[in-house]
This record gives sequence, structure tokens and C-alpha cells, in this order.
Amino acid sequence: MNETSPTSATPALASSAVTSGVESAAQSRSSTRRKSVMNPFRSVAVWASILVLAGSAIALPATISALRLRIDKKPIFPQTGLTVESIPTESESFIRVGTDVREEAEVESVLGTKNYVTRAYAEKRPREGKPPRVIQFHAAYYTGSIDTVPHVPDRCFVGGGMQIGEILGDLPITLSSNRWRNSSGVPEHLKGKIKEVRLSNAYSAAPGTYVRLPRDVESLKMRSMRFLSEGQTIYAGYFFIANGGHTPRSEGVRLLAFNLNDKYAYYLKVQFTVSNIESGDDLTELATKFLDEMLGEIMRCVPDWSEVESGAYPHGNTTNSMSTISSQTSSPSISSASVK
Repeated sequence: MNETSPTSATPALASSAVTSGVESAAQSRSSTRRKSVMNPFRSVAVWASILVLAGSAIALPATISALRLRIDKKPIFPQTGLTVESIPTESESFIRVGTDVREEAEVESVLGTKNYVTRAYAEKRPREGKPPRVIQFHAAYYTGSIDTVPHVPDRCFVGGGMQIGEILGDLPITLSSNRWRNSSGVPEHLKGKIKEVRLSNAYSAAPGTYVRLPRDVESLKMRSMRFLSEGQTIYAGYFFIANGGHTPRSEGVRLLAFNLNDKYAYYLKVQFTVSNIESGDDLTELATKFLDEMLGEIMRCVPDWSEVESGAYPHGNTTNSMSTISSQTSSPSISSASVK
């Protein structure tokens, strides 16, 4: 039964007319749509779209080739052939405690590489009346095409049951320049941006050697935060070295390592975790002291990107010369790294 409106003089008729008009219009539109669906190639717009897509399919590869853009990245390894496990176990201020942590195969699969180190270092000369502060140092190397950005403590620690107590931000790491010098023999666009550091005579496997640091190392920053776990406070900080540059953010890795003009791609995650400290300033102080003594050693475990950009390495800009050391990583692709 149709409902009637008190304001309508002829509600049933009005309703019938409206219904009839709607049905007629709907039938007309339906008929038009059926004709259009049945004959899609009669439309000029359809043919125009097809021509545009076909032209793009032809032009895109040609454009990429002409501009020498690199969509797929090749793996690359350090000239030294070193893995991050070779980072010294002792420096002027720190010494390893315990043994390095090697994960089970299942965890390594999640980690995405076998070229990693997780190691605890203690202060050799603690503050007066205080126990030595202990740093858990973690570094992991990835190379090749970038699939995803790495997992970081603010995701993994939370996933493991911790709570974020405070995001401290991207804290500056102000390194000492006492053992630095400007690097010579770098491409023109890198002059003044690359520093070299002299390695320790007492603790390095390459004593007195100068090693290039990441470009613009003076602006190095570390993403830092405080976590809460069962009444314990844990501080964590990390940054990435990628294709010769550095970034404190995981999303920044893609910008550095996926430069369309680069044929190769790598990144190294560097992470510090400390529990027996009182503030983010303590975390920054310890990380700065550690990097003052160890950043050169860390850089021996990644490619010298100045040589890559100048074309001096790898030989012929191919991966042929990498075959002898390519087995040092488990995967030729950059995938997500997680430190649980």
C-alpha cells in the first residue's frame, strides 16, 4: 500500500507519475549503457586512452635508457671484503664483554642477512663510583634492490611487548674532528663534503690507515627513544649509512639508496641499546664516544662510495669482481631488518 502525503492533492497519481518517470528514465539510461558496454571500441575516448598507454609503454624504457636511470640495483660489497663482525672488539674506551650473539636460522631469515653483529661493549674507565656502562652494539649490512625499509626499535621493541616511554627525536652526534682530514681524490661534487679519519695504531687491524667517512658526517644524527619494559628503562638509538650518506630515519634509506642514477645500492643499520643509564643525554654521550673511536672501522665494512661514484670501483662498474665476497651475505636484496 502506498503512503500518502497530507500536502499532496493527488498523492496516488503524483506517486504513480514520478515512479513511471523514474522507471522510464532508468530504462533509457540502462539501454544506453548496454549499447556502450557492448560497443566499447566505438568510443573515441577509449581509442585515445589505448594510444596514450601504448605510447607510454614504448617511451618509458627509452626515456629510462636515455637518462641512464637505474630501476634495478645491483649488490655491492666493500673493497676490503670485510663483514661487520670484523669491527674491533676493543678500542681506547670500550672492550667487548661476553660473546657475540648469533641468531637461530629462523631469526636470521627475518633479519634478512648473515652479515651482522650484535655485541656488548663495556666502558674501560667508568665514572668515579659508578659501574661500567654497557652498550649493546648492533650493525647489519644489506645490498641490492630495496624491497622494504628496515624494522627499527620503535616498531620491533613495541611488537615485542615494550612500551615507548618517550620519543627523544633525531639527536645530533657531534664527533671529534681531531683525527680527521679532508679527503682528496674524490669526485668534484664531493670535494669538501668527505672527511677521512685515521685508524688507531693500538686497536685497528689497519693501524694508521685513513678511511673515508660518510659525506657531511658533521651533520650525523641518531633517532633516539626511551622504552619501558617490566619496570626497566631501556634507551635505544639508531641511524643508517646508505650509498655513502647517512640518515636517522628508516624512510630516509630509500631516498639515499634508491637514487635512480646509482647502479648499486647498500645500507648499513647501526644501533645502540643501553639499559643502565639515566637519560637520552647519556645515550648520546656513549654513542658519540663509541663512534669517535669506531666509525672508521665501521666504514671499512661498507663500500667506499667516492670510488663507486668516480667509476674506480667495482671494476668496470659490474658485479663480476664481487663474486669472491658475495657469499658473505645471505640475500642479494635489501629487505627489512629487525632487532628483537
